[in-house]
Amino acid sequence: MRFGTDGVRGVANVDLTPEFAMSLGRAAARVLGGSRLLIGRDPRRSGPLLEAAFAAGVCAEGVDVELLGVVPTPAVAHLAAADTVPAAMISASHNPAADNGIKLFAAGGLKLSDSVQDRIEAQIAVEPAVPAVSGPAVGVITHVEGRATQRYEDAVIAALEGRDLDGLRVVLDCANGSNSVIAPEVLARAGARVTVLHAAPDGLNINDSCGSTHPEGLQRAVVESGADLGFAFDGDADRVLAVDAAGRLIDGDQLIALSAIDASTRGRLAHDTVVVTVMSNLGFRHGMARAGITVREVGVGDRYVLEALDAGGYSLGGEQSGHLIFRELATTGDGLLSALIVADVVARRGTGLAELADEAMVRLPQVLRNVRLDQRPADLLERIASDVGAVEGELGDHGRVLIRPSGTEPLVRVMVEAADAAEAERHAERLVTAVTAAAHPD
Repeated sequence: MRFGTDGVRGVANVDLTPEFAMSLGRAAARVLGGSRLLIGRDPRRSGPLLEAAFAAGVCAEGVDVELLGVVPTPAVAHLAAADTVPAAMISASHNPAADNGIKLFAAGGLKLSDSVQDRIEAQIAVEPAVPAVSGPAVGVITHVEGRATQRYEDAVIAALEGRDLDGLRVVLDCANGSNSVIAPEVLARAGARVTVLHAAPDGLNINDSCGSTHPEGLQRAVVESGADLGFAFDGDADRVLAVDAAGRLIDGDQLIALSAIDASTRGRLAHDTVVVTVMSNLGFRHGMARAGITVREVGVGDRYVLEALDAGGYSLGGEQSGHLIFRELATTGDGLLSALIVADVVARRGTGLAELADEAMVRLPQVLRNVRLDQRPADLLERIASDVGAVEGELGDHGRVLIRPSGTEPLVRVMVEAADAAEAERHAERLVTAVTAAAHPD
C-alpha cells in the first residue's frame, strides 16, 4: 500500500492487513522520531486489530505508545500539537465500515508532507534489514482514554471565549462514529439544547445511511423538531456539514464563506484571505470577491490547505466536503470545533443559518460524476483535452470544469459548474462519456 490523499486506506484485513500496519508502525517510528507516539481510532470493528498491530510496530522500534481509544481525528491532532509528539489515527473517515485506514501526524499535530511520506514508504521497503531493539529498549503501551478526551473538549469550548449558545436548538448526527459521545457533551456544555442522532456505534454501523455522507435523516429531524440548525459529522469527525431550520443542506463552501465574512468584519481574518481547494464552488469565489476577501486555491486535500495557511500566515481555509481549518485554533479539519464556531456566529448575529449562508454566497449548480476505471491511461487528460476545451468554451465565465483522479479510490472525478443545472448535467454527461471512451479506446 502507498499513501493517498489522506494516509493509507483500504479494506481492513484484505488491503490494509495487520502485517502492513505493523510494518508501517515500525517505519513511522523511525522516520517521525521521538520517544512517545499517540494512537487514536474510530469505532470500526477492525480498529482494535489494526491499532494493536501498528502499536506493536512502534514499540518494536523502542518508542512508547499511548492509546487514546475512540476519539475524533482532530483530538489526536490537538494532543500531538499540545505535547509535541507524533501520532496516528486508525480510521477510514467517511468510508464504509469494512474499510479502514491509518493517518499519521508529525510532532506538533501536522499532517505529513509528501517527502516525509516518501521516506516512510522507503523505510517499509528496507524493514527486514533494520536491526531490532530488545530488553529495556522495547517500547511500552499505556492506555490514556478519558484524560486525553477531556483536554480536547476543554480546548474546543475555549473557542467560544466565554460566550455560550444558551437556548440554541441543535440536532447532531454523529454518524455512529468518533463524535458520538464527545459532540453532544460539548454542545450541551456550551448551553445548546441538543438532540442526538446516530450516536450508538457497534463497529459496523459507522457512516451507514447517516452522517455527512447521508444527511437526509438530519434534514428531516431538524424540520420535525423545530430546531434552529443541525450538524452532520463523518466517521472520524474531521468534517462537518450543516442544515438550516428549513432542512436545507449547507456545505463546506458555505460554512467557510460565512465564517470568513464574520471573521473579516471583526478584524480576525488574517490578511483578509481564505484558502480553499479547486473543488470549491464558483459561487464561493464570487461571494468572497463581493466581500473583499482574497481566495487562495490549492489541490484537493486538507493538508494542502494547511500548508498554504502556514506559508501565507492565513487563519481560515477548508474544503467543500466540510473540512474547515481554523488555523489559530487547530492543525487540521475539526468538525466539532467548526460546528461550535458556526453556531456561535448564529447566536452572536441573531440571524438564522439560512440567511447567513445566502448573504455569504450564492451556490452555482454543480454536478459531480465519479467514473470508475480499472486502469487509467497516463495521458488520459490529454486524450480528452478537446472535449474539455469545447465545454469550457460554451460555459465561458459563467461556469467551470474540473477533472481529476481520486487520491483514495480508482476513480476519475468529473465536475461541472454552470448557471443552469440542466446545462451542468448535459456537459457533465458529455465529459463522462469522453473519459470512459479515452480509458477504453478499443
